[in-house]
Amino acid sequence: RFCTAKYTTSVAGLENRYAHLTNVSIQQKSDDYNEEHGGKWTIKNLKLYLQATVGQAATEKLWKQMDSVITTSLYACQPVILNDKHCYECYGYDILIDGALKPWLIEVNASPSLSATTSADFILKSSLIDDVLKIVCPPGFPNVNKSNVGPSAWRSGLFSPLLEGGRPVD
Repeated sequence: RFCTAKYTTSVAGLENRYAHLTNVSIQQKSDDYNEEHGGKWTIKNLKLYLQATVGQAATEKLWKQMDSVITTSLYACQPVILNDKHCYECYGYDILIDGALKPWLIEVNASPSLSATTSADFILKSSLIDDVLKIVCPPGFPNVNKSNVGPSAWRSGLFSPLLEGGRPVD
């Protein structure tokens, strides 16, 4: 998500909420709000932009750091996450990337919003739901023999499971 106003550290800019809050509910009130994409990019477009501006190596390093942030946060709360083979959860991660390409975890949403504010947002969230369902109900479900299916069979779209059989998936 992006703000409609350029961020500044100037004291004079502190009152400009459009430069500090990326929430759609705030940004859509700005005269500069983009109705087409709503100030959001897909993860694919973000990665392409970063590859073009900072290079492949820096982008891959950032992606590995973001993977680490997500995995570490899940390990940290693993004892309190319900472990029910009949259920699943989808978490939404808000990560800020600073000017030095360091990821900062802002928050984890246990129930991320799946409502769409733009057509691009609808496509993005529909793809997420599709990927979640492909992981939860893979091809051949319910007759899947997990011992005969490798980790690559569980990967779908731009999302992949972190664990399989209690072990990290490479």
